Amino acid sequence: MEVKIGVQHAPREIVLESDLSAEELESIVSAALSGNEPLLSLTDNKGRKVLVPSDRLSYVDLGEPTARKVGFGAL
Repeated sequence: MEVKIGVQHAPREIVLESDLSAEELESIVSAALSGNEPLLSLTDNKGRKVLVPSDRLSYVDLGEPTARKVGFGAL
């Protein structure tokens, strides 16, 4: 699942691919936004860990993974 995280005072969003389901990601984000967790902590498909302070979260967008197109075929 593709996750986009907007951080306050940062010009770019953080984009990662996660193996977690939408429900699991939503519960992790909800815990961070409710103040129960000081950090939003997610791990992507490649094993990299992303830590964002909960008080700096602007938005979190959960979406489906985008399929990469390969080749030079007509669109």
